[in-house]
Amino acid sequence: MKKILDQIAEKLADAFAEAGYGEAPAKVTLSNRPDLCDYQCNGALAAAKQYKKAPMVIAEEVIAALGDCGMFSEVSAAKPGFINMRLSGPYLSGELNEMAADPAAGIEPDPESVIMIDFGGANIAKPLHVGHLRSAIIGESLKRIFRAKGQKVIGDAHLGDWGLQMGLIIAEMSERQPELPYFDPAFEGPYPEEAPFTIGELEEIYPTANAKSKEDEAFREKAKQATFELQQGRAGYRALWNHIKEVSLADLKKNYGRLKVEFDLWKAESDAQPYIPDMVRELKDSGHAYISEGALVVDVKEETDQKEIPPCMILKSDNATLYSTTDLATLVERRKLFDPDRIIYVVDKRQGMHFEQVFRCAKKTGIVRPETQLDFLGFGTMNGKDGKPFKTRDGGVLRLEVLLNDVSEAVSERMHAQGDRGLSDEEIGDTARMIALAAIKYGDLSNQATKDYIFDIDRFTSFEGNTGPYILYTIVRIGSILKKYYAADDGSCSLTSAELFAGKVPEGYVSEGILPAVGESERDLQLKLAEYPLFVEAAVQDLAPHKICQYVYELSDTFNSFYHETRILAEEDAARKSSYIALITLTGKVLSECIGLLGFEAPERM
Repeated sequence: MKKILDQIAEKLADAFAEAGYGEAPAKVTLSNRPDLCDYQCNGALAAAKQYKKAPMVIAEEVIAALGDCGMFSEVSAAKPGFINMRLSGPYLSGELNEMAADPAAGIEPDPESVIMIDFGGANIAKPLHVGHLRSAIIGESLKRIFRAKGQKVIGDAHLGDWGLQMGLIIAEMSERQPELPYFDPAFEGPYPEEAPFTIGELEEIYPTANAKSKEDEAFREKAKQATFELQQGRAGYRALWNHIKEVSLADLKKNYGRLKVEFDLWKAESDAQPYIPDMVRELKDSGHAYISEGALVVDVKEETDQKEIPPCMILKSDNATLYSTTDLATLVERRKLFDPDRIIYVVDKRQGMHFEQVFRCAKKTGIVRPETQLDFLGFGTMNGKDGKPFKTRDGGVLRLEVLLNDVSEAVSERMHAQGDRGLSDEEIGDTARMIALAAIKYGDLSNQATKDYIFDIDRFTSFEGNTGPYILYTIVRIGSILKKYYAADDGSCSLTSAELFAGKVPEGYVSEGILPAVGESERDLQLKLAEYPLFVEAAVQDLAPHKICQYVYELSDTFNSFYHETRILAEEDAARKSSYIALITLTGKVLSECIGLLGFEAPERM
């Protein structure tokens, strides 16, 4: 269905044209003064300069041309030339009834394109920690938002599995268990099917080896040699490397699963390696790449640059590859396999210069099509209350599963402190985990991605204020009202909140839909519901999940104001009561859609 904003813009475009000013000035926005009007157009101010006429005169002429179209209850001109519009009750309620009948709740699909989202890449053999949280949460939300707009989205984990860390693990294993066949050059296989370590052991091996390499030069050289031999294809090292990947991947999938983060691809740096030789040859043959101080580089500076942009390095002086090499080769692979129209990298903002060089190099050398859009969404740091990057009490990096458990426990304690709500201990545990995930994701996503933010468990787990639990509590409240309305004689309702929000009702119930509002809080709720497609559109345009958070909080607050001022179930007028139910059903539907876009869901009870 067409957005209300677009419908208004079309009406105004016709009116501006009929008044003799063309359609261009008919730009419509939500009003920033809701006490005066619902929507506003400032086009008369722009037209005044072109037509050399007072903007108030133009505004009055456009209003006259607009006439009585049934869309507005009031249209007026305000100095210095604003056109203020207030929607009519029948028009607004009619639009909401269409929205309620639409499975997409009013979201219009864009022309389909192929979008890839690169999640920045956790490293094989290392546990997920809080540093991986933001890329996972932001990337998952963007994936869902773009899919809601009808796009084909491919989420790629892009794991780190091809660097010195692999050589360090191999070198450490060779010293701990030299008898293993992986270290015998004469061994012809087959190699063992079972890995010689568990995930817990593997996560101890890497930091031990890394620390040793900083103190023992001979060990570091051994790790470098192991890395080289691995990348050259030594069979035993490749077999051990495959074990490392398999054990790590199983653990990564488990922990990403707890975050409700899913990848379409579990590609890694190693997948791009076969593309590097041909890519380097083509860069040389085309004349784009040249030797500078022994290294192979491509100039990426532009005349309009206001700062120094160093060349993009392709190979080091010893012909070793770099992250830029791998990232460019990954673009070669992605074009060959998926030919995406757009690739969005969700990575720490400190990597901005690196991706600026890579993007420019890819465009300049034809690695990607000229029209392919490359976006770098650099996110800020998740900090503790001291304003520094979030750490454990002893100063270490906090594992992601520990953080999830800590927040779940904090939520569980709050639930127990609020008294018996008729939930079993098992239900409290399951509900606490759902609320904890909402607290973490909403706490992160409600901040603009590019900014640092303070991770405050106490604030994020509060059931009041701009928090995930508050949003969930609002959804649960709506579900509870609907279940009471549709309850059988024994007081029970067999339908879940999700089923009720989707429009499923027990037999015998017939709704006339949403009626024009009779009270201000009811009208405020109707207007806020109508804004949903606009906020989704804004989130897409600006790669900004925080705009969905802004909307879902405003909608929750608006609903709760309506709830406290309205006797929904006690309403004596049957038609009005039915209308209230239809209105809050749509509210529940939109709220549920919103948290789905953010990557979490609501429990049945809290």
